[in-house]
Amino acid sequence: MLKDVKWSEDGTYTPQGKHTPFEFFSNALENSFFFDIELGYFNSAAINVLAGSFASFISHGGKMRMAINQIVSGDDKKAITAGLEGGINLSLDLTDWKSLRTSLDEYGEHFFKCLAYLIQENRIEIQIIKPKSTSGIAHTKKGQFIDLEGTVVGFSGSANFTLGGLFNNLEEINIFLSTSPDSAIQKKLSNQKEHFNKLMAQIEDDIEYLSAGELQEAIVSSFGGQDIEDLLNVERKLRDYKKSIKRKPVTTQSDESQPEFPYSSGPRDYQKQAFENWKKNGQKGLFAMATGTGKTITSLNCLLEIYNRCGYYMAIILVPTITLVNQWEEECRKFKFSRIIKLFSKNPKWKERIELIKMEEKMLKENEVPKSFIIISTYASFARESVFDILNSFDRKKVLLIADEAHNMGSPSILKKLNKITYLRRIGLSATPERQYEPEVNERIFTFFGAKEQYTFEYSMEDAIKNGVLCKYYYYPHMVRLTETEMEEYIDLSIKISKYFNYSKECFDKQDEVLKKLLLARKRIIHKAQNKVAAFRNIMEERFKEKGDLKYSLVYVPEGNKPDYIEDSDIFDKSEQLDDDAVSDHLIDVFTQIVSDIDKYITVKRFVSGQTDRDAVLRDFATGKLQVLTSMKCLDEGVDVPRSEMAVFCASTGNPRQFIQRRGRVLRTHPDKHMAVLHDLVVIPEVGSACDSFKMEQVLLRNELIRVKNFSMLSENPSFSQIELGPVMRHYGLNLYNNEHV
Repeated sequence: MLKDVKWSEDGTYTPQGKHTPFEFFSNALENSFFFDIELGYFNSAAINVLAGSFASFISHGGKMRMAINQIVSGDDKKAITAGLEGGINLSLDLTDWKSLRTSLDEYGEHFFKCLAYLIQENRIEIQIIKPKSTSGIAHTKKGQFIDLEGTVVGFSGSANFTLGGLFNNLEEINIFLSTSPDSAIQKKLSNQKEHFNKLMAQIEDDIEYLSAGELQEAIVSSFGGQDIEDLLNVERKLRDYKKSIKRKPVTTQSDESQPEFPYSSGPRDYQKQAFENWKKNGQKGLFAMATGTGKTITSLNCLLEIYNRCGYYMAIILVPTITLVNQWEEECRKFKFSRIIKLFSKNPKWKERIELIKMEEKMLKENEVPKSFIIISTYASFARESVFDILNSFDRKKVLLIADEAHNMGSPSILKKLNKITYLRRIGLSATPERQYEPEVNERIFTFFGAKEQYTFEYSMEDAIKNGVLCKYYYYPHMVRLTETEMEEYIDLSIKISKYFNYSKECFDKQDEVLKKLLLARKRIIHKAQNKVAAFRNIMEERFKEKGDLKYSLVYVPEGNKPDYIEDSDIFDKSEQLDDDAVSDHLIDVFTQIVSDIDKYITVKRFVSGQTDRDAVLRDFATGKLQVLTSMKCLDEGVDVPRSEMAVFCASTGNPRQFIQRRGRVLRTHPDKHMAVLHDLVVIPEVGSACDSFKMEQVLLRNELIRVKNFSMLSENPSFSQIELGPVMRHYGLNLYNNEHV
């Protein structure tokens, strides 16, 4: 598309300059679908020289409108007249780029028949004009290129659509872009379009509209001895110009815009090692890297290495959310990768761009370097049959498939397509690649990425903290007990749930609808535990007393979600989900209000899905203008918040992926941040040893303590956790750090 082209920085194109009119027209034609041009002299030799770009423009559906004066070459007069009058019989598939390019590249009888045919088919619409009140000729040179996204590139200047105008004469074209914020440019584009529409509708004042019969052949005697044939530079010089073009190929990117690593220091040593491991593993790999250690950059560095070795980059990147689609696009542009296509449900224009890439792939000659591209898609879009078939049909040897949060490859909709994915180059990224309680699914995912025996590359949180990639932290778990009423309800549900529990396997054998509802009901008790409110208020008040503000604080409140024992899938009725979400909406308001009540100068805001001012909120948070963010799951979506210094986990989660991601997000480094503080509200109901569900609670608690153990062992104060949780550990006969029965 037009916005992907590297245009001249000052918007100027001259035949002898760094950026030429030929370069401008080539790039504009290849990336647009509509082309309007009002000019003086027109000569089809220019189309001939631009054969490749012009064939691309026509074959992918482009339509061109021209307003020209009446002075043309003899052959062009015949072609224009024949096309306007109709009756041309020419067997030509306008979507066949190769045959169309051949026809336009051979400047002979067939070329002019092709030109006449395009005019007849209204693919090149021509209006012949002259001034109404004078004996002169039309000599304006201006126009617009427009793509399917509505991006407009307008131009004006002295260059005609002739060989001389493109290559030789002292001409100049100036361009102006619709993406510019300048209101004057927007007005200019609007006026230009309005004027051209009037020209083509034959309602513009002071213009005389001529018929094909009034075209004049350019001859020496036309204008007092001026050699119009030389001005038009027709076929007698065409061969020389073509040789010149071959000696100086034009590209859409200047040298300084070639892909490169975004930081002058280059990749970190561990990122280089990840590439070497991936290469040795047959360009397949599963990278298990702690949140905040640069998984995105590590994988894009592999793509950059492909470009450095092969001269192209082709990638399909899969991500869970639209937020991550946009974030990955930003990271790709830091590498100066271009031609990036974002594919998700609310972006309907992706298909035309991919069709153009597919067309170019089919037209690729042997040993010719393919054009580069990157497609970033959500998993949900990729799973749709029609989209999957399109995205799975590129060159299997050239495309690199990058799966961010690669555990999503094990979701039911993707898993059934796993064996159909053809791409040989593969990278899976995740801080926690394993799906909880799904060993068979994990085996399929690991095998797909060539990591059945071990991760291709692993960079743990312990390594990241030790090497200064993530910051150090203090961890404070806070025991939260249920009220008497909550405890009675919890025990009643636990006894019913225990009947489904397989004690020998230490898991639930079967998750039918009754069990799901029981688990959900018990989860809500933990979510809504009344004593969380007091514990949270105490934490925030103590922090405020200590610092005098609550800047850079994140609060994870309980989300409306299924129990942590069940992996992500659509397992609940919509009515149940809605009810659970309503509970969470209420809870986030409660926790947000607690922060506001501490001091009138504290600024706090909810960070929720569908929020239109997300970027502004994150900017305000980074500067301290907004002190506290409260969120359910939105801060799990790859959101970059390196300035965060404190996090409070109010949601009791036993899902390793979730708590590891959340911790990693708070441990991102920042120049003004030396230590992070994590507070964790841990709800552990103390069921009596005589209760029928005691043994089940013991097993489930052991899973819950994985989080506490993980957090504590890497903290600067591991003894605090032992002291805080000592009583409940002794009650259940567990050891925190051995995670075994005492």
